[in-house]
Amino acid sequence: MRKKYIQVVILVTSLAFNIVLAQEKKIERANKEFEQYAYIDAREAYLSVAKKGYSSQDLYEKLGDSYYYNADLANASKWYGKLYEEYTSTMKPEYLFRYSHALKNIGDYTLSDTVMEQFDEETGKDERRAKLFRKDRNYLDLIDKQSGKFKVFNAENINTAGSDFGPSFYGKDAIYFASDRSNGVSENIHDWTNAPFLNLFKADRDESGKASLFNPIETKGPVNTKFHESSTVFTKDGRTMYFTRNNYTDKKRKSDANGTTKLKLYKASLRNDRWTDIQELPFNSDEYSVAHPALSPDESRLYFSSDMPGTEGLSDLYFVKIQGSNTYSEPINLGKNINTEGRETFPHITEKGDLFFASDGHIGLGGLDVFVSKPSLQGRYKEPFNVGRPINSPDDDFSFILDESDKIGYFTSNRLGGLGNDDIYAFEQIGELITTCNQSLIGTVTDAETRDLLPGARVTLFNEKLEKITSTIADRKANYELPIECDKKYVIRAEEGDYKPTEVDFASTTVFEFEHNQPLQLRKGTPVINNVKTKIGDDLAKILQLNPIYFDFDKDFIRPDAAVELEKVIAVMKEYPKLEVDVRSHTDSRAPFVYNIDLSTRRNKNTIKYIVEKGGIAKDRLTGRGYGEIELTNECADGVDCTEEQHQLNRRSEFIIVKQ
Repeated sequence: MRKKYIQVVILVTSLAFNIVLAQEKKIERANKEFEQYAYIDAREAYLSVAKKGYSSQDLYEKLGDSYYYNADLANASKWYGKLYEEYTSTMKPEYLFRYSHALKNIGDYTLSDTVMEQFDEETGKDERRAKLFRKDRNYLDLIDKQSGKFKVFNAENINTAGSDFGPSFYGKDAIYFASDRSNGVSENIHDWTNAPFLNLFKADRDESGKASLFNPIETKGPVNTKFHESSTVFTKDGRTMYFTRNNYTDKKRKSDANGTTKLKLYKASLRNDRWTDIQELPFNSDEYSVAHPALSPDESRLYFSSDMPGTEGLSDLYFVKIQGSNTYSEPINLGKNINTEGRETFPHITEKGDLFFASDGHIGLGGLDVFVSKPSLQGRYKEPFNVGRPINSPDDDFSFILDESDKIGYFTSNRLGGLGNDDIYAFEQIGELITTCNQSLIGTVTDAETRDLLPGARVTLFNEKLEKITSTIADRKANYELPIECDKKYVIRAEEGDYKPTEVDFASTTVFEFEHNQPLQLRKGTPVINNVKTKIGDDLAKILQLNPIYFDFDKDFIRPDAAVELEKVIAVMKEYPKLEVDVRSHTDSRAPFVYNIDLSTRRNKNTIKYIVEKGGIAKDRLTGRGYGEIELTNECADGVDCTEEQHQLNRRSEFIIVKQ
């Protein structure tokens, strides 16, 4: 009996081993397909293994990626979600970013932001995408402010059930685009997408000046091959085409060291209504991709996307200077204003020189979003702005082109409601995009005691280092106005005759257009505290040499040592009954940003409550807010290793004089 039992155990163990071995071999084969970008084939193997109850961090990563790289973000979020649930502690930062990105596609912006906060903590202060998230946490409000500038409709006359994308203008009469529709040239199936290879087509534009497109026909000449061709741009004379193709030259396909066929840029000439004389551009390489061309208005620069060595992320935008018929400068990266650790791709330069491009590294609605950047006087591109809805959606939106003279253009999206995988959409521009920061600071200068207007007062604007920027004189109604930049810290000083100068700290926002109202009050009498003449903006904690009002970690109650210091503030406010104070409460950087705002707000309320209830100070003499971790006193930001004593320095309250 024991012998038979042992035989059964051996048999079951052997079967289990063989099953596991079979699954491992299936995953191994799938991994090889995945490494060759055959995501569709690899996915079926991964799904088969996952359905049988097997799980691993690598399996969930590959499953999520197989959908992510085919722009199916809803399904990508499902598998990245399993990765997040089961392997949070070992989840790679890049997968936190991809999961956050995919969550936007299904409308879960709350969880997306939470995951991005973890990504921020993991990557540190130098990660460009994390910086952009910290800077624009109210990104949905900013996108809403930019939205509604376009009227969008599907260019259904030229779209198919497959993939149609990458429109480019051919003069005023036509556009070229890429499509995987049946074309009689190639019926090869691409492993990556499980769809036919792409070729170039041409469609007519509406002669009446509307954005409609008609009569799609295949491009003539040897420009189309049995491999991918896509994304074109044309010289103004219509005689030269730059286009993207798989690494296929003189009927020979080449691959990189791993056997992957990359993308390259080519040039073709129009002869007898056929695109011919195909030339590969000299800055291509077998080892990396160069794709999606765009020309500057004067045709002196050719812009493109590439993952060449030195790239910031998965793909960056570059340009070369066109120096002759087939002579170009070395590629020049557009820099960190434009490029992130994500994907920047599909550039388009308008006649005015504005750069439109697609990115998933800049903060958007999900998938690739379209952004716009203005050139500076030095020729560099400024910080880009999201162009908003309805151009952008939770899905991939890219290859945006705009005819500024007609206010008409086209772009590509795989959004819900389309005819195929990618569709070309037409649009009419009905409003101007906000592409520069346009903020101003206004206010009225008055006597703090009598409320009398003080026309003629001088108002001076300083930067946070107290370096003078500009000044103005209040008009006859005592009003002033000063231009300011977005996302900057300032000091405003008001001066007039016998009045004491007053200074106010001020910070602008990231909103494109905004008018900040900052009233300024001047006083003739000044309280003297500890032999110091006080002024608006002074911190009582410093004048009274208070021990800092500290709080225990993650707590909001008043400690006994803090109560002693608050009694000193109460004593001064009783001695100077006109004194009004703004209480500012701060936390250290530990814990998520939103939580710290809430914690500091509770601390602020308890500090004011103590002064009012224990000291008998009128509540209207006290204002305040919680600043969270926004204004740290040392270097102990997220990701910095600090002692408890160093963190405690940031858990404090300040008492700023706002009236005396």
